[in-house]
Amino acid sequence: MSVTATEVSQPPKRRFRISFGWQILIAIALAIPLGLIGRAMGPTEEGPNWLVFTLQTIGDTFVTLLQVAVPPLVFLAIVTSIANLRKVTNAARLAWQTLLWFCITALISVGLALGLGLLTNPGLHTSVTEEQAAAPSSSGSWLDFLNNLVPANVLGLSADSSLEVAPDGTNTVSTGLEFNVLQIVILAIVVGIAALKVGAKAEPFLAFTESALEIVQKILWWVILLIPVGTLGLLGYRVADYGWDAISALGVFTLTLYVGLALVLFGLYPALLRLHGLSPLRYFAKAWPAIQVAFVSQSSVGTLPITQRVTERGLGVPREYASFAVPFGATTKMDGCAAVFPALSAIFIAQFYGIQLGITDYLLIVFVSVIGSAATAGITGATVMLTLTLSTLGLPLEGVGLLAAVGPILDMGRTAVNVAGQALVPVIVAKREGILDLDRYNAERGADTLDDEPAEGTEPEGDRVLATVGGGSGDAPGGPAEPAPGDATAERKD
Repeated sequence: MSVTATEVSQPPKRRFRISFGWQILIAIALAIPLGLIGRAMGPTEEGPNWLVFTLQTIGDTFVTLLQVAVPPLVFLAIVTSIANLRKVTNAARLAWQTLLWFCITALISVGLALGLGLLTNPGLHTSVTEEQAAAPSSSGSWLDFLNNLVPANVLGLSADSSLEVAPDGTNTVSTGLEFNVLQIVILAIVVGIAALKVGAKAEPFLAFTESALEIVQKILWWVILLIPVGTLGLLGYRVADYGWDAISALGVFTLTLYVGLALVLFGLYPALLRLHGLSPLRYFAKAWPAIQVAFVSQSSVGTLPITQRVTERGLGVPREYASFAVPFGATTKMDGCAAVFPALSAIFIAQFYGIQLGITDYLLIVFVSVIGSAATAGITGATVMLTLTLSTLGLPLEGVGLLAAVGPILDMGRTAVNVAGQALVPVIVAKREGILDLDRYNAERGADTLDDEPAEGTEPEGDRVLATVGGGSGDAPGGPAEPAPGDATAERKD
């Protein structure tokens, strides 16, 4: 049979587009000079100048959009994942493995921080004075963990009111709603288990949650497309607002902290990946959008939707497991805020006040760093973790004020390491349990991350993949599950 020229289909021409990674790099390149210009312009009588105000508005709006997606995403994803785990008998093993590796990475991270602190002695090389010492308004306690496990309401929301006094004497009361991710996780787990116990009558509800999750993820995709614009606003405002003036008095401490964070991010994490036969370069290529947004936004919770997306679609962790591990990690997995920072800060404050730390004190620092993040779950923050560490050691809480001047600058690096760890542990656990999609993990960066929206049907087959946990499928340990017929993972949708 002859084929005419008109019957031969021509391959479609690929339209020119800038990749997502380059869009972010361009945003960073524009944000730094814009921030410097805004800082040079100085404030006006009414407040920040128009450029700084614009950058701040863009950045705050982007973070708000991400945070709006967190409660429905976490709730729907966990309920759906529990429903999909009905045929899996090793879900409890995944949970314990996740907690174990949270502790392992925290233990190594705090060990690195203690070594650096004893090497550099940051408290002996500073020009801050005791007049700058001040106790924080909030602190952590070991009872917070139990209190935060119990949801205050069915939505896990709480109201926060504040009184603002204007220069003309006018009082304004503002009230904002805040959500507790840990409480939402607990609620979703309870609802998911209850739905399974109800049986067939809960099928319409489970079908609804699965459909609602797809809608939320579609909306989230639209928000993710704004990452370059959000990066421009967030980073530009950081440069304009903070500058680097405050670093001079705490230069040794700031440098030591960032060296410690770099050792964890670019030393410890790649070593663990290599130990499990995974490419660190692939990990950073896929996880970098979440790490970068965490750096400029200073919010693990705000970055959570992006972290979960890259963990599932880029790094090959099954959705049913990632839906639990990533949100849980956003509240309890903080190598930057709960390990490196409190350890170095405790050494700094002890040296500043001339207090000698003994071996027992260092062991307490390790204990608080490994276990203490759970005690502050739901009210996470570097200051809360630091106060928990200081109170456990009996060090003066007023020492927190000594570090306040460089807090925002430090928080950028701390949050980036937090988010990197929240994506790393699910990858390690999935690899150890033989459920990691290695084809997806090792694929070139593209449709599997944030460059393009994956085509329908490219999601990992959760039940099929997770059924291999603990063996029984015949796959080699850590190997990918048998591809489902018609799997289109490698396809790219332009």
